[in-house]
Amino acid sequence: MSDDTKQIIAEKLTVGYGDNILLKEINFNVNKHDIFVIMGGSGCGKSSLLRVLTGLVPPISGKIFINGKNFTGTNQQQKKQIMQDSGILYQSGALFSSMTLAENVALPLQLYRDYTDEQIKELVSLKLALVGLAGFEEYYPSEISGGMKKRAGLARALALDPEIVYFDEPSAGLDPISSKLLDDLILDINHSLGTTIVIVTHELASIFAIGNNSIFLDGTSKSIVGQGNPVEMLKNPPNETVYQFLTRGKQKDAQKTK
Repeated sequence: MSDDTKQIIAEKLTVGYGDNILLKEINFNVNKHDIFVIMGGSGCGKSSLLRVLTGLVPPISGKIFINGKNFTGTNQQQKKQIMQDSGILYQSGALFSSMTLAENVALPLQLYRDYTDEQIKELVSLKLALVGLAGFEEYYPSEISGGMKKRAGLARALALDPEIVYFDEPSAGLDPISSKLLDDLILDINHSLGTTIVIVTHELASIFAIGNNSIFLDGTSKSIVGQGNPVEMLKNPPNETVYQFLTRGKQKDAQKTK
């Protein structure tokens, strides 16, 4: 399957673990250059869907196409090759504590690129500068703040110049200012590099500030009950569940009263 405007296509995707079905036969597309938000209430399958999209766990059934390639219908080696066009920022940053920031960012370059040590050093400095960490190459994760760890993790995710970057709750554990700075950085990377962003989050400020496309997962029906631009969904909510989430439980009728 190929569509030049769509970077990720999910078809009849069922996600779960054994007999525990979290999402049943869902369909959605992520367009090139989207900042695509996966949202929904606790336990609806957001993080599990992200694990399936990144190949960490297989779906129960269904297909995922990434850049026209059948990601779910291929072997592990081919999956790794497809994922080299992607980067992942985990919730904690997932930096190796015994390695400096430079060594953390250099790791994917050493594993997947045939560069000289000098070329890797230059690229590492470039990626750290891109996320506002120029001059922190020799720092260890224990020596920097939580927000800086997230940015260092993002520098590593960007090391291979990926077309897609996946984020798992990037604002988790951050104060509002650090969270806003990370949102601004995500927007900048999306706009300046054209990187497609797929982000799992429940933070409304981030959802409205950066998301231009989204799906809303419902744990009760195990389905997608809302799709599209989050701001537009707030203006014209497809159902009460989505409205309650996007307004933190405000009464719809009360808001409409002029």
